[in-house]
Order: sequence, then C-alpha cells, then structure tokens
Amino acid sequence: MTSTFHAGERAVQQRAGVAERMAEVGPRVIRSFMPDQHRDFFAQLPFVVLGSVDALGQPWASVLAQPPGFIQSPDAARLRVRALPAASDPLARNLVEGAPIGMLGIEPHTRRRNRVNGRVTALDGSGFGLAVEQSFGNCPKYIQAREPVYAALASEPAAIVGTQLDPAALCLVRAADTFFIATASEGVDVSHRGGKPGFVRVDVDGSGQQWLTVPDLVGNYFFNTLGNLALQPQAGLLFIDFDSGDLLHLAVRAEIVWDGPELARYAGAQRLLRLQVQQVLRRPAALALRWSAAQQSPALAATGAWTPAQVAA
Repeated sequence: MTSTFHAGERAVQQRAGVAERMAEVGPRVIRSFMPDQHRDFFAQLPFVVLGSVDALGQPWASVLAQPPGFIQSPDAARLRVRALPAASDPLARNLVEGAPIGMLGIEPHTRRRNRVNGRVTALDGSGFGLAVEQSFGNCPKYIQAREPVYAALASEPAAIVGTQLDPAALCLVRAADTFFIATASEGVDVSHRGGKPGFVRVDVDGSGQQWLTVPDLVGNYFFNTLGNLALQPQAGLLFIDFDSGDLLHLAVRAEIVWDGPELARYAGAQRLLRLQVQQVLRRPAALALRWSAAQQSPALAATGAWTPAQVAA
C-alpha cells in the first residue's frame, strides 16, 4: 500500500518516535479531495499563501490578496483563483501550467487554516486553477488573531533585491510573530510558523553570513516542512509587515538541529531550524491588506523567545 507520507516525512516521524501513529492517522486526515467545509472556507478568504519552485529548484513563499470570493471551488478536486501575482513576486515566474504548488488558506482572526497541495491548471489572464493532490486541515496553534481588510493598492514601489537583510528587513524579522515557509520535494508545501515577537533570531557568522534560528514547536507530527527539508534543504520564507503591507521574501538553506545546548535556551522548542540567508527580496507596500491589532495565541504561553543576550547582529 502506498504511504500517505513520503520518505522524508517518514524519516523525521521515525526520529521523533511518532511514525507508527502517523501511519494510522495520515490516511484518515490527508485526502485527495476537499471536503465541502474546506471548499467554503477558501471561498470566503481575502488572501491565500502559496508555495512555488523556480527553475533552479528554489522554493518561494508568496501571498495573493483580493476581495473575498476571488477563490472558488468548481468541485471537490479543483480550486479557481481569480488573481495573478505582480511582476516582482517570485510566483510570477513560477506559475506555469502543470507546476507543483502549495496553498495555505488561513483566517487569522478565527485561527482556522486548511492546506491544499497540487498542480497549476487553466492558467490564463484572469488567474489559474489548482488540481488537488492533497487536502488537509491544521490546528489553530500559534496563530496570532488579527483580522485583515482588503485595501486596493495604488502602485507598488520598486522591489529591493540582495543577498543580505538590510536594516528594514532586519527590523521586520526580529519583530515578527508570524512567517510562512515553503518547502519542496515530491511536491510543494507552504506552512505557517508563529511565536512570541522575537521568536526568530538573527546571527551573523565569522564570514558575514546571516542566519535565522527558529524554534520548532510541537505540532501535528505530520512533519511536512521538516520532511521536505530532510530531502531538499532549500526553503522560501515570507514575512509580512502587518502595518505597512511590506513583504519580505527570503531564499534560505536549512539545517535541522535535533539536540544540544542551544535547543535548551528556547522554552518549548522540540527542535530548531537554522536558516542560512541566500537571497533577499523586499517589496514595500506590496500587500493590499491592512490588519487589526494582534491577539497572541494562547498556545504560546508555555514557549519563550530569544533573550537579547542570545541575539547577535
């Protein structure tokens, strides 16, 4: 029988001691179609987060926003997205017929989220389709409750491209309580990560290379992200400035830290992700959403943040 999880996911599940349990759970909760509840959920969203892969195999995380109703589901195996990325968005060059794509529908103010992974279909001047290969829900853990409102953009300022986080990007990352991570192996997946402000640490090594360190907190044990990274260590990150609409896309190379003294410095961490910054794309005022003040997830009460003494610049 074909496993619900690929080799990388199974390997991480095995190391975490949950492989047998996940072999039973996976077929019950990961489907090849969307239940009606998920279809209705996507149709009410003003934005979705997407994961795509470029011609060199580098994953990227992106976001598309339009007034609610821009996503429809013709049937349980398809979504139709009536939106296209801006030219400055990495998704613009990756969105081709038949390409693998991951989609995360998330409603922060209700802390609901559902995932769909599949293939691009019916790409035209108005949008694109997604043929569903995997559909599953996620729990509300670590989602900060903030409500988005669509606000049409006048024009998008020029993007800033580089290989290092500039002062504005550093400020955004260090203050973040949320980011999204796209990974790829057999397909593409995009996932949410949340924590107390300061849960992403930035270090600079002796060669001047910037690294992000992020706690991996207890989740659903599917290990979609870590399983992909076990096979292909490249990832794409997306940080959103919820006040200005600025977007920060990062291409990184990931290492999983399973144990050691650094792990003990962050309360609640089961593992750490160390992410070497390789490409930086900052897009000022690129997101047509404005947000209410955040209410921190109750699930974060037992977790920590990096202390100033543990943060280097």
